[in-house]
Amino acid sequence: MRVFDAGRLVDGRRDEAIEDARLVVDDEDGSVAAVGPREDVEAPAGADRESLPDATVVPGFVDAHVHLQGARSMNIENWLATPDSEAAARATTDLRRLADAGFTSVRDLGSSVGLGLRAAVSDGEVSGPRVFTSGRAISQTAGHGDVHGVSYERVADGTPLSTLADGEAECRKEARKRLREGVDCLKIMTTGGVLSQRDTPDVRQFRDAEIAAMTTEADRVGVQVASHAQGAAGIKAALRNGVDTIEHGFHLDEEGLELLAERDATFVPTLAIMHRITERGDEHGVPEWGLEKSRAAREAHLDAVERAYEAGVPVAAGTDFMGPALVPHGENALEMELFVDEVGMTEMDALQAGTRVAARTLSRDDVGTLEPGQCADFAVLSGDPLADISAVRDVEQTYVDGRRVDGDYS
Repeated sequence: MRVFDAGRLVDGRRDEAIEDARLVVDDEDGSVAAVGPREDVEAPAGADRESLPDATVVPGFVDAHVHLQGARSMNIENWLATPDSEAAARATTDLRRLADAGFTSVRDLGSSVGLGLRAAVSDGEVSGPRVFTSGRAISQTAGHGDVHGVSYERVADGTPLSTLADGEAECRKEARKRLREGVDCLKIMTTGGVLSQRDTPDVRQFRDAEIAAMTTEADRVGVQVASHAQGAAGIKAALRNGVDTIEHGFHLDEEGLELLAERDATFVPTLAIMHRITERGDEHGVPEWGLEKSRAAREAHLDAVERAYEAGVPVAAGTDFMGPALVPHGENALEMELFVDEVGMTEMDALQAGTRVAARTLSRDDVGTLEPGQCADFAVLSGDPLADISAVRDVEQTYVDGRRVDGDYS
């Protein structure tokens, strides 16, 4: 057993922090054995003890929307030219950066190397957060996952982030291919996007039968489906046909909010990438058409998140960060800061959005909180994020299954 005594602890469930807190970790299975005020939780005899009197212990952060492709450029055509071997090698650096930033789980929604990274982390060969992955996403031809500016022959067999499917039969088969690979979730595209050249966020993609073909296959084996959905029509089509999480949701309307509540679905708005594109995208090679679409959607995006939060819809932290200097892994806590600074969430709600709520999108239910029986995934912060949300960046230590992650498991 190991005992961590901290100035305060946020367990991801309670509405208040635990002051003068104690966390007891079972070394045998890496779970939380006990947690609570120090005066109420006995330290087991012979346990190793660590005193953190000025620190705040929080559940390990969860980024519910990343791309682990090792990208170092915002030019998608560069991704096409990068071998998977190089992409995977660079992505291992991104995983270490994520762990150093307090992230203990990430959901990879579109990459050709996510499955391999998941296995390497699970086996202890690579240090980093738990990886949950969709493998490559599924897009219609000319959809958001297509690369519009290159010849069809170059993308007919897919891109690093997506493969193409048209018609109910192809969509069903692509879904089955992912399930055969052992993915944790499926990712589909039901609208256009700001970073796809020849469509726009309001353009719906995939027909009802195509969406249902993919969600039915996933539901049959208990796998969630995430949808890139920016416009109202595509959001509602996704939800009506069985999608579990809505990514981006720029133009979420009242009917969409009702459908989110009806399906108990999770909204992952990815404010961080839109913030970075609109603030600094022109300095990092984002094309003018991408900048224009992003700027046009920005106010509607913030309004959608505010309305979802006020309506009590589960809003999860996810950045859509990919690795380039504009959206680098390691700065993913920005999403929680934006929830407070731009949406008006309380600091506690923002922390829970980046822990317990984000964990709703994962394929296991023992992460996201610090409660007895849950995985001992946690971060030690030097400051108090309930007083100043920017303290989510002040990470001193990160633990996965009760073991410190600092370049290597130890």
